[in-house]
Amino acid sequence: MTIADRWLLPDGIEEVLPPQAWQVETMRRTLLDLYASWGYELVIPPHIEFLESLSAGAGNDLELQTFKITDQLTGRMMGLRADTTPAVARMDAHTLNRTTPARLCYAGSVFHTRPASLAASRTPIQVGAELYGHAGAASDIEVISLMLETLAAVGIDNPHVDLGHVDIFRQLTSAAGLNGVQEAELFDALQRKANPEILQYLADWAVAPSPGRMLAELSRLSGGREVLVDARMVFADAPASVIEAIETLETIADNLSAVYPQVELYFDLSELRGYNYHTGVVFSAYLPEEGQAIAKGGRYDGIGEVFGRARPATGFSTDLKALMRLGNGEPEVIRGILAPVDADKTVVRQLREQGEKVIYSLPGQTESARDIGCDRELKLTDGSWQVIPVG
Repeated sequence: MTIADRWLLPDGIEEVLPPQAWQVETMRRTLLDLYASWGYELVIPPHIEFLESLSAGAGNDLELQTFKITDQLTGRMMGLRADTTPAVARMDAHTLNRTTPARLCYAGSVFHTRPASLAASRTPIQVGAELYGHAGAASDIEVISLMLETLAAVGIDNPHVDLGHVDIFRQLTSAAGLNGVQEAELFDALQRKANPEILQYLADWAVAPSPGRMLAELSRLSGGREVLVDARMVFADAPASVIEAIETLETIADNLSAVYPQVELYFDLSELRGYNYHTGVVFSAYLPEEGQAIAKGGRYDGIGEVFGRARPATGFSTDLKALMRLGNGEPEVIRGILAPVDADKTVVRQLREQGEKVIYSLPGQTESARDIGCDRELKLTDGSWQVIPVG
């Protein structure tokens, strides 16, 4: 390896330098204070765990995203966490073991074997919130509202929110009597909205007319609030749980529109992101100029079952690095005071306690005060130390 190679970082791995690092840290503190004001308690999961804990209940996609290593003490496989939710679910189910609803939040780096998109980082700083122990629409509304407040706190005021419900597809395929292989094939075609392919599958499998018609209609049910009206008619003969899912979406939409009238709501009943992971409502926030969701989440009831205790759960997450890029805030430039090394230490301490940045001028230093980010100087004037502007 040459000297030039030693400072190269792997693709998708980046460092955050001043002043952006302070911007990220300020944003992190702001969001954690926001979550605390909503009653969410901070947890800090370990970055590395045994592999079976990291991917438990989260589906194959997460396992593929996980860096794997061997524990030199036990010989067992370990992994760097690619998502924080399984670890927080373990805390709720096993470590905390509460019977009442638990509101938990987090902020920390996760590690991906592959970037989620061409421009995405492989080391996002994931921040989010989870609500455990409540199964109703009220907890989904709270979490989606907190997601919107998160975006507003960093200067993103008008995202549009996509809403879906994975249980609609799950109940319809069950009513149609599809096996696991057929369900997976239909799932893939539905995500591509390959309507001729969907119709061919339904014909080949001799699906009964009523469930077949409803599955065929699913891919077109996307758009504004009118989609839910259409869905009630399309799914008039569907299992009761499908109508309940539509009613849940209606309740969420009513509440969000009342509090956030500026947020555009979009419904896609064939949106099955995280189908093997989520169990109910799924949601994502988008900006017009961004191809990928800037925040996302959903309901994942029962994720704690693999840790010994199943609880209803809903939550969301986002990436602080992406929020820093997309928010309208600029890095805060904190101007400082340049002090000679023989300055009164008590005066320097008092200035720092008042929130000032004081930098000592080191012996032999030739840079000017402005060169090192100082707009004032501490000077001995008429027998006392005074802070004066740099000329």
